[in-house]
Amino acid sequence: MSVFEGSGVALITPMHENGSVNYEKLEEILEFQIAGGTDAIIICGTSGEASTLSHEEHLETIKRTCEIVHGRIPVIAGTGSNATDTAIYLSVEAQRSGADAVLQVSPYYNKATQKGLIHHFSEVAKAITIPVILYNIPSRTGVTINPETIAYLIKNVDNIVGVKEASGNFTNILRTLELLDGAPIDLYSGNDDQIIPIMSLGGKGVISVLANVAPRQTHDMCRAMLDGDVKKAASMQIEAAELIHQLFIEVNPIPVKHAMNLMGKEVGPLRSPLCEMDEEHLKSLKKAMKEYGIL
Repeated sequence: MSVFEGSGVALITPMHENGSVNYEKLEEILEFQIAGGTDAIIICGTSGEASTLSHEEHLETIKRTCEIVHGRIPVIAGTGSNATDTAIYLSVEAQRSGADAVLQVSPYYNKATQKGLIHHFSEVAKAITIPVILYNIPSRTGVTINPETIAYLIKNVDNIVGVKEASGNFTNILRTLELLDGAPIDLYSGNDDQIIPIMSLGGKGVISVLANVAPRQTHDMCRAMLDGDVKKAASMQIEAAELIHQLFIEVNPIPVKHAMNLMGKEVGPLRSPLCEMDEEHLKSLKKAMKEYGIL
């Protein structure tokens, strides 16, 4: 059984104007997501500015999310680190708080070998009993989790069950599936402009930035594809293309936080070194939101 199928939101972390985490606003946006049909919450990932959260904030955000969601949909906690011991610590605490699964990014900056990646992910998985989803995003981490490595881990570590693919490398994605030779995998698109292409290869859905501002549309797109209505799903993917482009016109999550504030969600500022959006980019984002019908 998959951790989830459909649209999982890579949730932003709302902040007060002084930069502290706004836990009251967190509850509000979680309810907005659940009411909008989102199929899973991914908390404290890239979009959640996890790299700027203290360990205490990180774990408190996961804990409160689990309490608010209260089993209505799965909660997947981002608990990756460039230090294996830290990733284990965060993952153990996330499980203790009630997370349904963890998302494990490849260690950044260290540039681990594939052998090192196998050891790292295996040690994290061994420390917990909930499922582990790998997160392949070489543009952020400086290292690719190779298809051979993903296939080995899926086949040999019981609770490593899937991968969020944000590499954009369809050759490698196809090679991973070939190496798995029918073995089950929870494959999720990590790029909103590739939801339907990856689902066409058997992907279960998306871990989505777009869903922060368009939860119902992202859910419906995935649902159409899961139900076999490829024409509708493809049409929805194309319809969202310009908004998706604008949501990544600057590094994520700068545009999506601005978009949510434009919608009146009042999710607050970004933490340094992320900064305010360029004024021309903000105008083009606002235009795309209006054209998509969410503003």
